[in-house]
Amino acid sequence: MSVNRRKFISQGLQATAGVYAASLGFSAKSYGRIIGANDRVRVGVVGYSDRFRQSHLPCFENHYKELNFDITAVSDLWKQRREEGAALLKERMGHDITACRNNEELYAQKNIDAVFISTADFQHALHAIEAVKAGCDVYVEKPFAETMEDNRAALKVIKASDRIVQIGSQRRSGNNYKAAADFIASGKFGDITMVELSWNVNQPGRWRRPALVAQLKQEDTDWKRYLMNRPFEAWDPRKYLEYRLFWPYSSGMPGQWMSHQIDTVHWFTGLKHPRSVVANGGIYKWKDGRKNWDTTTAVFDYGPENDRSAGFQVVFTSRMHNGDESPAEIYYANGGELNLITNKVSPKGGLKEQAAAAMNMPANLLPELNLTEKAIKVATAANTGGDALTSAHIRNWMECIRSRKQPNAPVEAGYYHSIATIMTNAAVRTGQKATFDEKTQEVMAGGKVFKW
Repeated sequence: MSVNRRKFISQGLQATAGVYAASLGFSAKSYGRIIGANDRVRVGVVGYSDRFRQSHLPCFENHYKELNFDITAVSDLWKQRREEGAALLKERMGHDITACRNNEELYAQKNIDAVFISTADFQHALHAIEAVKAGCDVYVEKPFAETMEDNRAALKVIKASDRIVQIGSQRRSGNNYKAAADFIASGKFGDITMVELSWNVNQPGRWRRPALVAQLKQEDTDWKRYLMNRPFEAWDPRKYLEYRLFWPYSSGMPGQWMSHQIDTVHWFTGLKHPRSVVANGGIYKWKDGRKNWDTTTAVFDYGPENDRSAGFQVVFTSRMHNGDESPAEIYYANGGELNLITNKVSPKGGLKEQAAAAMNMPANLLPELNLTEKAIKVATAANTGGDALTSAHIRNWMECIRSRKQPNAPVEAGYYHSIATIMTNAAVRTGQKATFDEKTQEVMAGGKVFKW
């Protein structure tokens, strides 16, 4: 075959592929980024954290050979963690791993297709922006953002891209949660009247890392780069490693735990955020210098903005001084409850015939129903590791990288749960009722925009 004929056929095939891609809704840029079934997806690790090591990595290992993925690089500001990460990943992946001092070095390689992000809470949205701008697909841990400024910026960049971004809200990949969402959406549950959420632990060392803090030296990391857009302050290894105890590096309970549970409210109802939030609590037990509460109760008003006569209440409670590590989520209706501890719908608490008859009303009782026979247990601190729920969520992300379909927890899920957590944090920090301004997309408290 002549060179000219080969060139003509090649150009014709490319043109045909381009027309086909356009018919599927792909831009030329996004079509060029589609990874074929036989192409290996190269993954980078942004932040060699406990979350990555104990959960992301074993879950990734459940699927990476089948789906032809690989981890090739790790980025961490702290020399010790960077070296530990490279060594462990070399052992697990069976080849050398590039150890990067920061994300600029990671993305400068130009050969990273996707990244796991499990850095400090306040960094998630900012690191997602970096990754997307570098052309990478992203699995980013929750909370997605701790300020509306970061939240809006990340949403804008991600929505303007063609990247696959999965928020680490793994309940969205659980069969029991999918069954609950379907049951409520079918109308069979009736109107939600109240939701009770709780997450209680009894760990004096929860979020504390005293032995690790003693090992961290300023010269072995990059404090200024760590702070990103937070106000500069003097070096503090506790705020580097125990950031969940200190605002503005983390909101603590709202961002860490409530973000998971409040996301189910948004998913099941289609509502984007609370109408208002009030909160009470304090540091009642652990007088260790922390700034974030060890006990929190937050009360939410949910419902349509244009109809204040409709809606329901959500209560979130959390304590760090007594608890069994079993997060609870119970949805109530006039006819009974949907319980995501037992994974059952039941008539418990429903309107019984005698009470209804006295008011000339029909009885209203839900049926007994198992949400799913394949319920996936939520892993908590006592069961951290390659849990089935996170494994399903990471697999969904990996499959979507190939298909270019939206994942189970797209960026909007992170944007909306962040509004709720930021509103809660505003109520905690100001003592005022927090609301949300739809026009400006700002959280308000005491008539003022909430700022850190």
